[in-house]
Amino acid sequence: MADKFKFEPTSITKLKRHYDLIIIGSGGTGLTSAIQAHELGLSPVILEKMPAIGGNTTRASSGMNASETSVQLDHKIVDSMDDFYHDTFVGGGKKNNPELLRYFTTHGALAIDWLAQHGIKLDDLTTTGGMSVLRTHRPSSMAPIGGFLVTELLKQVDAENIPLFTNVLVKELIKSDQKVSGVEIEVDGNKSTITSDAVILATGGFGANPELLTKYRPDLAGYKTTNQPGATGDGITLAQSVGAKLVDMDQIQVHPTVQQDTDHPFLIGEAVRGEGAILVNKSAKRFVNELDTRKNVTGAIDELNEKGAFLILDQGIRDRVKAIEFYDKVGLVVTGKSVEELAERIGLDAKSLVSTVDEWNQSVDKHNDTQFNRTTGMDRDISKGPFFSIHIAPAVHYTMGGVSIDSDTHVLDENGAIIAGLFAAGEIAGGLHGNNRIGGNSIAETVVFGRQAGQQAFKFIDGE
Repeated sequence: MADKFKFEPTSITKLKRHYDLIIIGSGGTGLTSAIQAHELGLSPVILEKMPAIGGNTTRASSGMNASETSVQLDHKIVDSMDDFYHDTFVGGGKKNNPELLRYFTTHGALAIDWLAQHGIKLDDLTTTGGMSVLRTHRPSSMAPIGGFLVTELLKQVDAENIPLFTNVLVKELIKSDQKVSGVEIEVDGNKSTITSDAVILATGGFGANPELLTKYRPDLAGYKTTNQPGATGDGITLAQSVGAKLVDMDQIQVHPTVQQDTDHPFLIGEAVRGEGAILVNKSAKRFVNELDTRKNVTGAIDELNEKGAFLILDQGIRDRVKAIEFYDKVGLVVTGKSVEELAERIGLDAKSLVSTVDEWNQSVDKHNDTQFNRTTGMDRDISKGPFFSIHIAPAVHYTMGGVSIDSDTHVLDENGAIIAGLFAAGEIAGGLHGNNRIGGNSIAETVVFGRQAGQQAFKFIDGE
C-alpha cells in the first residue's frame, strides 16, 4: 500500500518571538539537526524560505555513504573507516579538511544506526564513483534516497510537533553580547525579529546562483544546474555579515550525467553507473572509466566536444535503480528491444554499439576492464532486454566551498575563532570534500553533521 503521509507546514500564525534554537533550512541537514536537538530537550524551529520543503536533498538519488556498518556485514562487505577516509581524501584531490573528514568518516555508521532507530532503514547497498567497495546505503525499495529521507525525517518532525514554517526569509543574523542571538525575518513583505539561544545554518549551497558561481568560476558561465531554485547561497551571505570566513569557494562540482535536452535538467544518479551502466560517445565506443571521480568523468565527456554522451543499460540494471522508472515517465529514456534497435533510435552505428556492449560484457564476465581499469559496478552485464539509453551532459551540481567550520560545526571567523552561538552544517559548510565530492557523501554529510550541529547547539545552550 502506498504511503499516504503528507506533511503540512506550521501555520504562520503560530510563529513565536523566541525559540531555544533557530534552524535555517529544511533539507536533510536542517531536519536532522532539529530532531536531534529536540530529542536532547531543546525547543527548535525550522525556517524555510521556499514554499517547498527539503531543499536540494529531495534531488539526491544514489544513497548515503558509511563504513563498518552492520548493513555492510549483512551483505558480506568488510570495510574500514580508514579506507573510507582514504577514498574520500584521494577523490577530493587530497585537499579535504582532515579534521572534518576524520569526523565524517568515523561517524557514518552511527548515523546509519541513528536513522534505523527512527525507523529509517537503509539496508541495501550500491556504489558510486571513487569508492573502492559497496558503502552507499539506500532503502531496500531502491527508492531515490533524497525524497525518501526527507519524507521519513518529516514524519519525525510531525510526530514530535517541531514547528516548521515555509515562505519565511531570514534577512539578517542578530548579535548581542558577542554571540548570535536571533534573526530578522521577512514574511509577505513584513519584517520582524525572532530571538534564540543559538542558530544553525542549514541553507545549502549556491549552485542556483549564476552570479555567485561565475564570481568564483567564470569558466562555468552558461552551464545549466541540477540545483533547486532556492540554492542561492543566502546562508553564506548571512554568515559573512557576522564575520565568518569562507573556504574553497572556487571548488564547484560539475556532475557528469545530467539529462538536459528538456527545459528542466534532470540529474541521472550515479547509482545507474554503479549498478552497471556504461557511457559511449557518438562512435558508440566507451571513452572513460564510468566510475572514476565526477571531476574526471566530466573532463572526459567535455573532451569529446560532442555535447554530451550516452548512458547504455538494460532491464537488469533498471531493476536495480528505481529512479529510472521516473526518468522514463518524464521522457528521458530511449528504449530498444535489442541493442541494434536502441543504436538506431539514438543515432549510433548498430554494429559498433553491439561490439562495445559485447566487449563490456566480456569484461564483466572476467571482472577485468582492460580498456579503462574499471573495478566497481561490474556485478551485472548488459544482456537482459529491453535496452535503454539516456543522453547526458555535465551540469553544475554541488558547491564544495562555503562557511568555515570545525568538526563541532562551530562557524569560524577569519582568525579561526568560534563565532559564539552560530553553527553550520551540510552544503553551506566548506572544506569536507576538497576539490571533488564523492557521490553518496552529500546525504551522509547532512545526517552526520546535522546530528552534530543539533548536539553541539544543545551543549552550547545547556552550558550557558
